[in-house]
Formats: sequence, structure tokens, C-alpha cells
Amino acid sequence: MTFGLRRLVKTAAVMATGLSLSVGSAAYAHHSFAMFDNTQVRVFTGVVTRINPDANHLQIFFAPLNDEHTTVVRDEAGDPIIWAVEMAGSAQAAAEGITVNNFAPGTIFSVGLYPLRNGQPGGDRGNMGLWKCPANTPPAPGQMCDSVDGATQHGEGEIPVNDLELDQPFVPGQDYTEDAEEGGEADG
Repeated sequence: MTFGLRRLVKTAAVMATGLSLSVGSAAYAHHSFAMFDNTQVRVFTGVVTRINPDANHLQIFFAPLNDEHTTVVRDEAGDPIIWAVEMAGSAQAAAEGITVNNFAPGTIFSVGLYPLRNGQPGGDRGNMGLWKCPANTPPAPGQMCDSVDGATQHGEGEIPVNDLELDQPFVPGQDYTEDAEEGGEADG
């Protein structure tokens, strides 16, 4: 083997090793969605505390509002309980109007999410809607931001009306009210 050919082989080997390491670390950073329970849906109206605009999954960290929507939920020490909702990467989220500037700390929004299986305060938005309330305007108790005049929808999904426990994954447009469950299927 000539000197030039050996040098070419060494260079190719170094490049292949570098490429495999970079692909491996990217694959490690991009996790499995099995960590989320898609038979459980939690619905929140909360206040943004910060956004992590990661390329793989944008995360909004927020403090949920209490049932009256007058203050954030706090732990025994009086500190706000912080949840995280994960969604598509920053580029796709930006196309839906979800950016660091548009969802600055203090922004009130409503979202449904599939919670983490490990019980930690976080979840995946999946195909559910996200609505942003107008500045300093929380929804009425029992309502979400989609009920507030001037609210904006970000992305296409719907927000479930309340927390759900399902036998199968949440399906947007499906009627999950008790009336729908009791009615059964029509004879045909």
C-alpha cells in the first residue's frame, strides 16, 4: 500500500469514527416516547416560567394555576410546582407560533399532555392543542384559554375538556363525555 493510500484510509477511518460518534450522541439525545403514558391525559392552564428551545423537542416549563385561576399551585414549602410540556422541535414549534419571545415568562396558556410514566411533573403534548390567553387574562374557573376573547391557538389539536383516563390513546375529535359512553353504538 502506498503512502497516499494509507493516508486516505486513515483519514476515512477517523471520519467514520467521528460520524458514528456524532450520530450516536444525537440518537441518545432523542429519546423514546414510551416514557409518556398515552392512556392518561392531564389538562393544565399555567404560567410560563421558561422555555428550553431544544432542536429535538421544545419544552415549556410552567407553574399550573389553581382551580380558581387566581394563583399558581405551590408545594408544602410554598414554592411553585413546575411542570414541563414537551413538543416538536423548535423549528416546528416556531411555525406554530411557539417561540421564546411569544411565550415569555408570565404568559398564561392551556394545554393537554400525556404525563410521564415515572410520575415526575412533565409530559408530551402529542397531538393536543395549545392556546395562549391574552396578557394577564386567565380564563374563568373551570375554563381554558380557548374560552377567552383574544386567545390564540398554536398548532392544530384540541384541548381535552378535563383530565382523562382512557383504555386507548387520546384521539382528537373523539367525544369522551359520559353521554357518549352511555349511548353506545346505534343499531344499523
